[in-house]
Amino acid sequence: MTEFYFGLRAVHMTCAALTIALFFTRGVMMMLDSPRLAHPVVRWTPVAVDTLLLTSALMLTTIIHQYPFTTSWLTVKVVLLVVYIGLGSIALRRGRTKTIRVAAFVAALATVAFLVSVARTHSPLGIFAG
Repeated sequence: MTEFYFGLRAVHMTCAALTIALFFTRGVMMMLDSPRLAHPVVRWTPVAVDTLLLTSALMLTTIIHQYPFTTSWLTVKVVLLVVYIGLGSIALRRGRTKTIRVAAFVAALATVAFLVSVARTHSPLGIFAG
């Protein structure tokens, strides 16, 4: 069981790093007004990675028997994930002006950085814990 857990955790962490790198890349492309942002590979690769990320997250919560809304640090991760998705949507698609999109992009990166700190510390305070 522990080998499966550590393998699944490695998949989850790899997907998290990939999704952040892909978001960063797409954000830079947005700021540069790159036409490549509309390419199907650029649009659909993050969907595949995010699906695997979410699936591995759900499997991990089941294995460790810690669940959002009962475990504080996981609750904070879920809330931050929703905020990150909203900001990312504004940054890459829904922002009316480039200024709004860039501001949302920076805010999304700050949100995901704090989310990672919560995940690493297993504390709802993340980098601000003890």
